Amino acid sequence: MKSKVLMCGNEACGEGAVLAGCKFYAGYPITPQNELTAYMAKRMYETSGVFIQAESEVAAINMVFGAAAAGVRAMTSSSSPGISLKQEGISYMAGCELPCVIVNMQRGGPGLGNIAPSQGDYFQAVKGGGHGDYKIIVIAPASDQEFLDYTRLAFDLADKYRNPVMILGDGLLGQMMEPLHIAAPKENPPVFEKPWALTGCKGRKQNIIRSLILAEGALEEHNKKLQEKFKLIAQTETRGEALNIKDCDIVLVAYGSVARIAKASMDMARAKGLKVGLIRPVTLWPFPDKLFDNAVSMAKKFLVVEMSAGQMVEDVRLAVNGRAKVEFYGRMGGGIPSEIEILQRIEAMYQA
Repeated sequence: MKSKVLMCGNEACGEGAVLAGCKFYAGYPITPQNELTAYMAKRMYETSGVFIQAESEVAAINMVFGAAAAGVRAMTSSSSPGISLKQEGISYMAGCELPCVIVNMQRGGPGLGNIAPSQGDYFQAVKGGGHGDYKIIVIAPASDQEFLDYTRLAFDLADKYRNPVMILGDGLLGQMMEPLHIAAPKENPPVFEKPWALTGCKGRKQNIIRSLILAEGALEEHNKKLQEKFKLIAQTETRGEALNIKDCDIVLVAYGSVARIAKASMDMARAKGLKVGLIRPVTLWPFPDKLFDNAVSMAKKFLVVEMSAGQMVEDVRLAVNGRAKVEFYGRMGGGIPSEIEILQRIEAMYQA
């Protein structure tokens, strides 16, 4: 494949999975992520992997469960209502400590909604959409290049921590086409041994993978172990970007496609002499709280912009912790905020 190609975000995500060594994909069609499913159907065949168009989203996540339990790098993808159907399986995989990558190209909701981009699944992703006390790593790319690069990273993080990882995109990023560079595979990629995998127990003690733990007190001990892992992830795997926060009065906060729009608004504001910065969380869980510690020493106000009724704004308020005022601007149901709309909110905040 050429080192520089033109791809949509869905295809870039698929190629990132292939480069990461994904050998199993199971999914079910739903707009606006169908290009990813189609891409994986082609590329799994070309790379001697396995592609299955499952009979449902529920079947797909359970097929990924089986492949991951066998030690294979496995992935599934869907869009908002389809991800809802996968939540039970995601909880099972977190409880069993099975690595996998799950891609959500969000669309407008609730319900079937529409096929326009949205960010209404933030709570579902970062707070644990299924049952029980668990967390999954959530990564939010903002470009096709990041879709490719962060998908490769997602497989490494999944194996490193034996935990599901979600790539949280949206219909805009998934279908938008951009040129991107495909870097050669690393000469010495990280190796993750999987002695726990179900690979046949001839000559060794059998492995048991399960989330049903009935012995008195055993499930609580298992939960304590999981919480220690989540604590370690929170300490070591936060990622984000901060722009112009050393001399700002107002800081915009946005992720994914909205962060690109917010950056344009920041540039327009600065051209008018308004001191505006931007914080872009890349990992939505763990949330990059420390980026806000640097910003609050300068900023008087924060403006969180989302394609939702206000979800990430709650984590921003926790990170700011009362040290500055946090305001919100959102569009819902497939509405996309424009650079001018955000700039007008910035100007109103200056006048207040």
